[in-house]
Amino acid sequence: MIELVENLELVNKLRNIVKTHNGWLELRYQRRKINSFLVKKGRIDSSTASFKQGVGVRVLKNGTWGFASTSNLDESEILKTIKQAVTSAELTGSNKNKRRVTLHKTNLSQGVFTPEVNSYLEFIPVSEKINFLLKSEEYMRKLSKNIISTTCKYTEIIDYKIIISSDGADLIIYDSKPEINFVAVVGKNGTSSVSTKACGLTGGWDDLFSRVDPEKWAEKVVKKASDLNKAKHVDGGTYDVILAPDLVGLLAHEAIGHTVEADFVLAGSVAKNLLNKKVASSLVTLIDTGESLFKPHAGGELLVDDEGVKTKPVYIIKNGILKSYLHNRQSAKKFNVEPTGNARAYNYSNEPIIRMRNTCIAPGKSKLKDMISSIDNGFFLTGGGSGQADSNAEFMFGVDEIYQIKKGKLGKLFKGATISGQAFDVLKSITAVSDDFKWDLGSGYCGKGQMAKVDAGGPYVKCKMTIGGR
Repeated sequence: MIELVENLELVNKLRNIVKTHNGWLELRYQRRKINSFLVKKGRIDSSTASFKQGVGVRVLKNGTWGFASTSNLDESEILKTIKQAVTSAELTGSNKNKRRVTLHKTNLSQGVFTPEVNSYLEFIPVSEKINFLLKSEEYMRKLSKNIISTTCKYTEIIDYKIIISSDGADLIIYDSKPEINFVAVVGKNGTSSVSTKACGLTGGWDDLFSRVDPEKWAEKVVKKASDLNKAKHVDGGTYDVILAPDLVGLLAHEAIGHTVEADFVLAGSVAKNLLNKKVASSLVTLIDTGESLFKPHAGGELLVDDEGVKTKPVYIIKNGILKSYLHNRQSAKKFNVEPTGNARAYNYSNEPIIRMRNTCIAPGKSKLKDMISSIDNGFFLTGGGSGQADSNAEFMFGVDEIYQIKKGKLGKLFKGATISGQAFDVLKSITAVSDDFKWDLGSGYCGKGQMAKVDAGGPYVKCKMTIGGR
């Protein structure tokens, strides 16, 4: 939080520039520090540190955006960058076929915005972070004689932002996001399997370790890799399944969330004509939120967006009915709704675009044990891997762990496979939602022309799912 004092001079400089500008102007300063350490084979395999700072400039002239950025904080350079943005808007605006931009008039945020942080990352010595990794990797490496390789990685992103606009935004944002990733590769009889476990959140060092028990993590990662190495492939087909929170989050983010981002809706996504229609089981309430609902320290926590709009929970689906899209100020004006606080830019050199924050299905009332006992022949799925989804909500995801459910009992583990389908059809097939909840994708990033730190999760859900065989 030292930056809050150090940069008062910069805050005042940006305020004065905005005040004297003739027309709409937004200045967004960002300072980002990223530190990352990776331990492998008992030594530090890589250590990186990066520092970036600069100002992103947006102007709106004659209904056309202009954007430019600079890493030089001198007032003369910022003024020169503003001229570049104005020139860009004028050139773009000369196209008579270009649609004119108007913004929703809303009360923009002012003040200082910081997440809950227990033990600031800046105050934890680098030696402590590295020693944690060294001890964890050594412990993991000694858990099995069949270990081929083990890695432990720690990364932290620390952001400080100032956003000043001519129509009322005047704020400072502090944000810190640490994450940990353990990987084990186990091999035997000419085959090998990989297992990973990761955690990323918004907060501090102590917040991270409220979720992470290094020894238990190491044991789980090695055991899972060993078990997968002995497992067989599953027979493909459509089954009753229970999805763990990580897969629920993956489905909510990738297969549903992108289809309801207003820019994708305008481009013709499957959600374009579904507003106020039933798209899921009445048990399903799907939310995108800037704050950490249900459990604290979600990895995509965002108190105010990069346009200065205070974030709020957006009930995309409520009791099975599609209720809202995700908006910035421009799309909110077009749809005649309030902006939802979903305008985000990864770096100062990126323009804000519509992005998710933390996306989830809300917990229900069922007990996981009852959900398992209700399945005669199906599977319990966890460990979301890579995959893809499109604007029609068609998806295909990798799943690391597939446990058989036979006559209401959890059974043997099968090797990873793929799951696929149409996301809204899957949501309609949901017959039970557990009262558990977990944010479980905070170590991930979302890509949409630029990166974004997000999270996703939910309860356990029972539904129909197509599983790909070998």
